[in-house]
Amino acid sequence: MIKIEQADRLKQLPPYLFAELDRKKAEAQDRGVDVIDLGVGDPDLPTPDNIIEALAAAAKEPRYHRYPSYTGMNNFREAVARWYKQRAGVDLHPLKEVVSLIGSKEGIAHIPLAFINPGDVALVPSPAYPVYAIATMFAGGTPHEMPLVKENNFLPDLTAIPAEVLDKAKMMFLNYPNNPTAAPATVEFFKTVVDFAVKHNIMVCHDFAYSEMTFEGYVPPSFLETPGAKDVGIEFHSLSKTYNMTGWRIGWAAGNAEIIGGLGRIKSNIDSGIFEAIQVAGIEALEGDQQCLTDMRTIYTERRDVLVGGLKKLGIKAEAPNATFYVWFEVPEGYTSASFAGLLLDKAGIMATPGNGFGAPGEGYVRMALTVSKERLAEAVERMAKIGF
Repeated sequence: MIKIEQADRLKQLPPYLFAELDRKKAEAQDRGVDVIDLGVGDPDLPTPDNIIEALAAAAKEPRYHRYPSYTGMNNFREAVARWYKQRAGVDLHPLKEVVSLIGSKEGIAHIPLAFINPGDVALVPSPAYPVYAIATMFAGGTPHEMPLVKENNFLPDLTAIPAEVLDKAKMMFLNYPNNPTAAPATVEFFKTVVDFAVKHNIMVCHDFAYSEMTFEGYVPPSFLETPGAKDVGIEFHSLSKTYNMTGWRIGWAAGNAEIIGGLGRIKSNIDSGIFEAIQVAGIEALEGDQQCLTDMRTIYTERRDVLVGGLKKLGIKAEAPNATFYVWFEVPEGYTSASFAGLLLDKAGIMATPGNGFGAPGEGYVRMALTVSKERLAEAVERMAKIGF
């Protein structure tokens, strides 16, 4: 038997947040607990029928069974470019400024490998999706946290970044509408980001995964519609949340051609692209009947109102988000993020995500996902009322 020792890059990582949540959920279920899972943002709604039918038809085509292109089918990338033109007025060269991804997580995880050297810094928001910092560390870089706090509307304060950090900074990750806080970004903020990036020679990677999951007619701006954005950065997007396709693994990156080219070089050495039948289905998602978006927004609006209204009746400071399917709220006085999330699981069978799991500035908050029916959300509120806190 040889001695098996993990690489240092794995030893320095904390447990992956969502894997840890899965473990805790499984333990509770093994004890016989009926868990209401509001922890992980995995849509419970089905993929629309027209998208499934497009996949089924394409899967019968032998031409789609061979190795796919690393960067994506031309037809799919052209559909992405048309989507940007229609939605945000952004012109993209589909073959130079768009690359397909096996879900946006794959691209986010790989982009630092293309541009970050040991000693370089990536500016990452906190609290945030953990992959921004983890990917930077895997590439040998150092993540520098930009705190997202309520007092600044959960936008990073770019003026607070130390000069010695800026000297080493090569990349910045942003994500709006934001996970976990559900905060929006303004056009003015993105203009500030572009000017900041030009001044300090920093490439911007914006995660736009929740762009279509909105309420009351809100339309989040794309980073790429900001004047000068394509000179400094790219935007990641995914069909996972918009069309309930989390398991399909299809997304893209779009924007600056040099950055897209670098990401494409990493991909060509690591993966073999997306199954082309799924890309055909992706085209149908983007260009087929969009009634599913209206239906999705209606359902999540009802769920949001049930949960937020219930939390407020319990005396919890919860605000209704205008985008994403997350509710981010302050824990009751006397609790930490972890202790309150633990109370919910142990005493009420409710899985919620402690805010500090997304980074230290998330301490004092809990995130709940609207990924169960409104009836189950009402039940969750009833369970919380019974335990008291």
